[in-house]
Amino acid sequence: MKSTQNVMKSARTAILSLAILFAFGAGAWSVHGQAVRTDYMETELVVETTSVKPGQPFWAGLRMKMDEHWHTYWRNPADSGLPTQIHLALPDGFKAGEINWPYPQKIELDILASYGYEGETLLLVEITPPADLETGGTVDVGAFASWLVCAEICLPGESGYQVTLPVSTEAPQADERWTDLFARTREQLPVPVPGWHVEAAISDSTVALHATPPEWFPGNLTSAEFYPYNADLIDYISPQKLEKTETGYLLTMRRSGFYTDRPQQIEGVLVSPDGWRGPGSERALAVSAVYADVLSAAVAAIGSPVSPGSPGSGNVSAVSGLAATAISGDLVSGLWQALLFALIGGMILNLMPCVLPVLSIKVLGFIHQAGDDPAKARRHGMVFTAGVLVSFLALAAVLIALRTGGEQLGWGFQLQSPVFIVILSVIIFMFGLSLFGVFEIGTSLVGLGGRMDSGSGLGGSFLSGVLATVVATPCTAPFMGVALGYALTQSAAQSLAIFGFLGLGMALPYLTLSSVPALLRYVPKPGAWMESFKQFMGFLMMATVVWLLWVLNLQTDPNLVALVMVLLVLVALGSWILGRWGGIAAGSRSRIAARAAAAVIIIASMVTVLSQVPAPAKADRTAAASTYSAGLEWEPFSRQLVQDLRTSGKAVFVDFTAAWCLSCQVNKRVALSDSRVVEQFETLGVVPVQADWTSRDPEITRALAEFGRNSVPLYVLYTGGPDSVPEILPELLTPGLVLDALKKVESGSAASR
Repeated sequence: MKSTQNVMKSARTAILSLAILFAFGAGAWSVHGQAVRTDYMETELVVETTSVKPGQPFWAGLRMKMDEHWHTYWRNPADSGLPTQIHLALPDGFKAGEINWPYPQKIELDILASYGYEGETLLLVEITPPADLETGGTVDVGAFASWLVCAEICLPGESGYQVTLPVSTEAPQADERWTDLFARTREQLPVPVPGWHVEAAISDSTVALHATPPEWFPGNLTSAEFYPYNADLIDYISPQKLEKTETGYLLTMRRSGFYTDRPQQIEGVLVSPDGWRGPGSERALAVSAVYADVLSAAVAAIGSPVSPGSPGSGNVSAVSGLAATAISGDLVSGLWQALLFALIGGMILNLMPCVLPVLSIKVLGFIHQAGDDPAKARRHGMVFTAGVLVSFLALAAVLIALRTGGEQLGWGFQLQSPVFIVILSVIIFMFGLSLFGVFEIGTSLVGLGGRMDSGSGLGGSFLSGVLATVVATPCTAPFMGVALGYALTQSAAQSLAIFGFLGLGMALPYLTLSSVPALLRYVPKPGAWMESFKQFMGFLMMATVVWLLWVLNLQTDPNLVALVMVLLVLVALGSWILGRWGGIAAGSRSRIAARAAAAVIIIASMVTVLSQVPAPAKADRTAAASTYSAGLEWEPFSRQLVQDLRTSGKAVFVDFTAAWCLSCQVNKRVALSDSRVVEQFETLGVVPVQADWTSRDPEITRALAEFGRNSVPLYVLYTGGPDSVPEILPELLTPGLVLDALKKVESGSAASR
């Protein structure tokens, strides 16, 4: 029996060793507690005791000793990095707890902050053997660890470990090699201190903790730093402010613009060198703070703890190396200004190339009504406005919900989806066919001709507003980008209000035209020219489809574009059948059969093609940059690239763009491809960097947010040097505007000489 147990034990040990070996493949590994040397650090699996006693917990840990200037990361790495991971391989019946993390240090690199460890550290894990563990033999404790070690660059590392320990009924003895290290580490572990009571509050710009000490507390806190477990809760680089109150201590921190949710409670580690029991005592207090209404009201009145860079102050907080402190620009200073900007931006949106064709058709509807009842025109104007407002609010609600769920999205996010591009292409293609007279969409989808009565005509006006909103999303007008950027940093109610004003601004010219009959006298009288104009607009719709297919080609591949072209041919066939035999003039049987055939052809072909569309993928920035030359050699965007170029003293021009953004394409051809602009870029040595947002890219979304934006285009010019203040150019560019901005690079270079 004893022999059988030994065989089984040996087999388990062999399997365990093989599992560890396969876990890290050809990477480094350690047997019998030997240290492993990898890039810029040394690691080792250490055990606090020299033996194991059945049923008695013991402590093991991953010892990490980094070379000078190198560091690894805490459980929340802050602005950058990855936490170390440890996977234990234990014999049957053994149980392991979670990693016990010593409190970190704040590691600042330029305008980034990380939480991590320098020098030597130990990550502890408690292991409990089973009470019926057989004594007299040995057990193998295995582990596999992976980490990221960083200085100016970052290198991933991994290793496997195995330690063999005897099993004895005697009390385990401490391994003297590690006694001091375990003791130092335990002093750095966060612990709850009885008597201390911590409450929390969050406002739009501030996170606050109020710590009330016990009556016996003999000391005085002069400084403290909070390390949250909640990722992106606070702006890590900003200083934290400690104030003494009548009942305790108030620590205020800047809230991160990327944290849109409100956690159920705030958890983390509150560190003070003064000690939570007095001088020389524990420095790290484990915090799990609940919200206090009184404190929340006080914090809302206080506002942000550090004034520079707060949202809406005219500055952008320094988070990532892109938005340096003190960017003066057109950021809004409050809700009312944001609403005004949204209203103005919505009105200007009517002049953008993506909206103008559809709304030109809507104007025809008003012209057609010029001699009709003014009350009827007003009704259609109001219903059209309702369609625009409902669409904008629905789009805002979806966007806010997705961002609350953690998605990094912005204005025009649906155009980053190939499925949406295909569906929109079909809708606009069918709309164009209807303008050519291939078939009629009811009494018109966009308010064309037909009966403008209170029935289906009103439905057509409502759908006109919906379609106008859909095709407006590729464009960003002046004032609009700032308002949208402000909107998604505010509460849901304020965001919806701003989107509503944007829609109101877009619909306002048509609402005014329909509400003031006298204005209709200044528009051309109805006539045969309207049919020609309508068909001309059909060609613009077809041009829009070509543009959408180009966008789809950049997002996916030419094979899918070819498949969509086949789909459009089948849609045209179905539309022709509908127009030829499905009209009102046809007999009822013919009409029903034609409509059924058209529906089957169109729906079946769409379902077939949509099933072949891949899910949205992260943009290939290198490939995208190669498609966008504009006479310049563009570098694909990365935050590190921009920071490196600035550190080296180079001027940098960052173009946040997307293939589906028509304003971006117009700017590229009108301004950025101008020979004078290209020549000046080359003469001054300005490095052009393209941040392509055609497909979903959370890093670019976050970079936009740092400038208070969530839409493209955005043009940022760094005039040179790591401390240079970036200049934000207008959404609509001319060669003169770009050349004027480049003069600042020229003057800066002359001053440095």
